[in-house]
Amino acid sequence: MSVKAFELVPAVERDLLMGDKARINIECIECCGKHLYVGTNDCFIHHFLLDEVASPMGKLSYTAQKLLNKYLGLKKPVAELRAASALERLIVLCDGMVFLVDMVTLESVPSAAGGGVKIRGVIAFCVNENPVNGDPFCVEMAILSSKRRTVQIYMVHKDRVQLVKEVSTPEQPCALSLDGYFLCLALTTQYMILNYNTGASQDLFPYNSEERRPIVKRISREEFLLAAPGGLGMFANAEGVSQRAPVSWSESVIAAAVSFPYVVALDENFITIHSMLDQQLKQTLSFRDGHILQDFEGKVILASTKAVYVLVPLPLERQIQDLLASHRVEEALILMEGAQRNIPKDKFQVLHRRILQRAGFIQFGKLQFQEAKEHFRKGELDVRELISLYPLLLPASSSFTRFHPPLHEFADLNHLAQGDQEKVLQCKRFLISYLKEVRSTEVVNGCREDVDTALLKLYAEQDHDSLLDLLASENACVLADSVPCLEKYHKCLYKIFFPILYFALGLLYHYNGQDSAALQVWTRVVNGDLQDSTRSDLFDYIVDFLCCCSNLDLVWKYADWALQKDSTKGVHIFIRRPLSTNQSELNPDKVISYLGKNKQALLLYLEHLVLEKKIQKEKFHTHLAVLYLERVLSLLSDSSADAEALTKARERLQAFLRESNMYRVQFLLGKIEDCEQLLLERATLHGKLEEHDRALHILVHKLRDFPSAEAFCVWASSGRDPAYRQRLFHLLLEEYLGGEPRVGGGEMAAVDVLNRHGEVFDAVRVLRVLPESWSLQLLRPFLNRAIRASMHARHTSQIAVGLAHSENVQLLHDRLKERKKPIFVSEKKGCHLCHNTFKEPDVVCLPGGVPVHTHCVAQRIKDSPTKRHLTNSSNHT
Repeated sequence: MSVKAFELVPAVERDLLMGDKARINIECIECCGKHLYVGTNDCFIHHFLLDEVASPMGKLSYTAQKLLNKYLGLKKPVAELRAASALERLIVLCDGMVFLVDMVTLESVPSAAGGGVKIRGVIAFCVNENPVNGDPFCVEMAILSSKRRTVQIYMVHKDRVQLVKEVSTPEQPCALSLDGYFLCLALTTQYMILNYNTGASQDLFPYNSEERRPIVKRISREEFLLAAPGGLGMFANAEGVSQRAPVSWSESVIAAAVSFPYVVALDENFITIHSMLDQQLKQTLSFRDGHILQDFEGKVILASTKAVYVLVPLPLERQIQDLLASHRVEEALILMEGAQRNIPKDKFQVLHRRILQRAGFIQFGKLQFQEAKEHFRKGELDVRELISLYPLLLPASSSFTRFHPPLHEFADLNHLAQGDQEKVLQCKRFLISYLKEVRSTEVVNGCREDVDTALLKLYAEQDHDSLLDLLASENACVLADSVPCLEKYHKCLYKIFFPILYFALGLLYHYNGQDSAALQVWTRVVNGDLQDSTRSDLFDYIVDFLCCCSNLDLVWKYADWALQKDSTKGVHIFIRRPLSTNQSELNPDKVISYLGKNKQALLLYLEHLVLEKKIQKEKFHTHLAVLYLERVLSLLSDSSADAEALTKARERLQAFLRESNMYRVQFLLGKIEDCEQLLLERATLHGKLEEHDRALHILVHKLRDFPSAEAFCVWASSGRDPAYRQRLFHLLLEEYLGGEPRVGGGEMAAVDVLNRHGEVFDAVRVLRVLPESWSLQLLRPFLNRAIRASMHARHTSQIAVGLAHSENVQLLHDRLKERKKPIFVSEKKGCHLCHNTFKEPDVVCLPGGVPVHTHCVAQRIKDSPTKRHLTNSSNHT
């Protein structure tokens, strides 16, 4: 699980620090930018300028230049140093005192009131890296007092310190860290979180500070790292909750720091590096006599008693690449995700995609296809990187070159499979599945030809069912590569008695804009010149194809072939053609002229125009009627014709003659005038000419077809007023009862029509013409209907009269109400006609109660042709 995450680089050598003084030891360090401050046991502060030097290979080293050293004048070691760069001050803890020194001169800073700035009786202190006061020229500091169980909060200014808060603790604290209002404290027996603003506290877990040194380290906003029993590094936030799993380090850890995403721990002999992301030990470095480990602005610095070192992190990208090189995909991805906050967004996105792509190829090499596909998808892999592993799948015209540096270590699929054909087959199946998923997404933008051509080659090689689906939909297969591929595998398939996919070849031609070549291949298959059983309905497919074909030259060219093969189906080239396509050279007149020699196709096309599209043109209707008539006449002249076919043909003709109003009636009547076998059709045509007497004479006297005569009256009077209908039925009754010679069965037919349609007839008129010998019982249904109709008409008229009378009464009532209202006139009011005031009380009232002069009204009536209804009224003011 190891990974090289850091390198230990010397920063300040022993000779530079202490020369030949053997007893001088490092006690504390502080780094601010390039400035390094070292506190020693002889009460000196040493100031170094630390320069970072990068070699041509990118390896970092450090050179240190000693600027100054200063004796503080005390007899104890310098215990702690903290830089306040905004104040240009160092906060120093030495001999139980905290005081300020100048960062440049290292001289003690006097207070504004004179004397030094000192806080006595201090065990430890820390600076708030997340201050709450908002003053950039003021540093917040917390100190532990040696005399009381308290934590004191100070504001450190350039030349003074100010106590602002003091909070008590249940036990004597021995270590602390501060973030915002939250103090993390190591007490004698436990750790705790304390909010110094509200006083709220939260116990964390027990810890014996007498057995080993406690560690309290702020690592991020309101989050701390603590040394817990059992050799654990525990994380705790301001609420006292651990949101990260602990790391397992040595029981003898003496210091810890965080360089995200790693936790660095120091014991007497080693530096250990654990990942905060998966809590695993990643690296161990030997380091003897170490006793200081701190991180400064992302820089991790260590010190032994004699020298200072920098723990230089290797670039995260290199660490991730090393993990991927070891095929540790999950670790690499975890590290990548965890490092996101430390890398600029644009750079991270590029790096993240590349890492995912590499991870995908590693999983692909292990045949873990589902994981590989997910990494490819998230990494937005150029799908051609994957296709290029498969020999000869990319079209010859492709300009693709593989990514550099390479995303994988495979030359091609054969190299990956090492001769294992089962692996090769699995990889090809995966590629088919992956390409099917991505070909309609943005992933293939700009490389659709490469993807579709690769799919076609894979489908053809494996005789895949989806080949036709690919070619039958819009595709971008490259013709120059695809045709040879289809022909190659067709020949192989043919030898083992598989069908040759000429249909697929035609589809390929079509989607490359070569419809003529496609039709040529398909028609040869239908004609039997080529063998392909892919589609048993290929002729129907060609017809549908020509219906939508925008090349009208091809439509005319192959329409004749289709009509010769099957005129009934072939005519659908013109019938099913969408209206949105170009019709300038395919208008109905031209099509009718073209179909003139093929009666069956012409009939179907005219039926489409007249019966389906409802085109109201006389020539189309007449032409269709003539075709119907010619069909009937042909069957009549053929003695061997099927009677059922003749019946259906006549029914179709009769229905059209009744329903259409656009054909030339006289023209058709002339064609069947001498045909005694089409009397019913003649009767219909006479009816169209309003020659109902002639039509009924044919039906009653020549055909003796009483039901048809009755149906004729119903049809001819459909949509007409009742008087027209009545006249027609009386004509029929006259045909039944009058004329010479008498119609056999006419009287019974008359009785039937009277009884069925009694409400249509004028009963009085009927009774006058009926033979006296007819009994009332015979006419009972008719009389019942007639009386009921008469009663209904009478009652309806009575209701109408009653309603009119009621309306009149209401109007009279309203008029009387208006008359009862007083009409007020005075000398101050004016006439609405002449606008002069009233001098006499005699006035005329217009509708609405408007008073006017009587002479004005008389003049208006005299001048106007329309008389006005006025109401005279005498009113008193």
